[in-house]
Amino acid sequence: MANATFITEFVLLGFSELHEVDLGFYTLLLLMYLLSLVGHSLIIIVVSMEPKLHTPMYFFLLNFSAAEISLTTTEIPKMLVNSFSGKNTICFACCMAQGFMVFTLGAVEFITLTVMSFDRYMAICKPLLYQTIMTSGLCRKLSLLAWIGGFGLVFPQSAMVWTYPYCGHNVIDHFFCDVGPVLQLACVDTTVFELVGLIYGAAIMWGSFGFSLISYVCIIFTIIQIPSATGRSKAFFTCASHLTVVTMFYMVLMFMYLRPSTHGDSRLNKMLSLFHTSFIPMLNPFIYTIRNSDFKTALWRVVTKMKRRS
Repeated sequence: MANATFITEFVLLGFSELHEVDLGFYTLLLLMYLLSLVGHSLIIIVVSMEPKLHTPMYFFLLNFSAAEISLTTTEIPKMLVNSFSGKNTICFACCMAQGFMVFTLGAVEFITLTVMSFDRYMAICKPLLYQTIMTSGLCRKLSLLAWIGGFGLVFPQSAMVWTYPYCGHNVIDHFFCDVGPVLQLACVDTTVFELVGLIYGAAIMWGSFGFSLISYVCIIFTIIQIPSATGRSKAFFTCASHLTVVTMFYMVLMFMYLRPSTHGDSRLNKMLSLFHTSFIPMLNPFIYTIRNSDFKTALWRVVTKMKRRS
């Protein structure tokens, strides 16, 4: 316990097992990060500049893109800097702050995805009430709820992790300060904390996923009843992108975190974390926009406006 005060930094192992393909692997990771950054930034710019996209669906998508950019930027640049510089350390306070931000932004995404599913439910299942209920004021409040709620849900647990004493080994078998590998370095028994965190996380994940699932069951039932084939197709493609993102997002995180934090294969956890923070964020802008004629039209308008100004 006396040694706990001497730990001022941690060592992030990252993907040390891939040392033979370091350059190619991290270059690919950099490209994926840049694609994610460009894709989500494009969504934010186009939605902000195009009045026809000032609707609840795109407003929530803008917030989701902002959370995605923040989440990937919290993890990936630090890992890339460490890998290219050969220095794999992170200061104690930086490590705790990084873990807090990662889980806070993850919680923001949970809530935002749930709100987006509610928005699609109202648009398809209750179209006559949609304009009355989904007002700009309610959308702003729901968005604020996501950001404040994410902070409020994660802060108590992050504060507890911060106050634990850490002594002896300071090597974290991960590419960021994930809660499980960090807790393995604590000098005290964390079993109770992990059990509470497991119940807490399960309640948040399953509650959010359950609400989204119920919304989409209702949506699919409503789409089936639409008499026009064109109407069914339009309604389906409007929601298919969101359902795809929801499925990938929840399945990966549930597999990673719905078990005691310090358990599980570290290599598998690292690959799943990388999939969640690099591949999915890179893919999401394409999923949301590639089949969306409204967004592509708005993008063309924005590009045309910028050309005229230049």
